[in-house]
Amino acid sequence: MTNENAFNIECTIEELRLEAREAPTAEERRRIEAELEAARADLAKQTGEELP
Repeated sequence: MTNENAFNIECTIEELRLEAREAPTAEERRRIEAELEAARADLAKQTGEELP
């Protein structure tokens, strides 16, 4: 995995965190949080690190 890929995933994670905070409904927040967890898992898999 390149640094650019990791950076892109990290940016996506940060964007999803912001979206989750501003979600208008609980359903939307859950959907965004599911995407967030998938992105975090992808980053952990790519870097070989544990999820925080």
